[in-house]
Amino acid sequence: MELSTIAAFDTLATAHTLEEAGFERKQAEIIASALRQAVEANRDRHATKVDLAATKADLKAEFAALKAEMLKVAIGTAAAIVLANAGLTVALIELLR
Repeated sequence: MELSTIAAFDTLATAHTLEEAGFERKQAEIIASALRQAVEANRDRHATKVDLAATKADLKAEFAALKAEMLKVAIGTAAAIVLANAGLTVALIELLR
C-alpha cells in the first residue's frame, strides 16, 4: 500500500485543536505526536480505495473463472445424461423388438 494514497496526519492542526479545547501547548504537542505515531504505525492495516478496487477486480476475475468452470461441468453433465438416455432408448428399443 502506498503511503502517498493515505492522507497525512496533521500534528500541527491537531495540536491547535487540542489547545483550543483547553490543553496546554506542551500537552497538545505530545498528544498530537502520539496520535501521529499511532496512525503511522497502523497505516499498513488500512485499505485504500486503490486496494479495494484491485481486490474487487481480482474477485470479479475469480468469479468469472468459477462461472466458466461451472458451465463446463454443467454442459458435461448434461451431455452425459443425453448419452445415457440415448443408450437407454436403444436398449429399450432392442427389448421391444
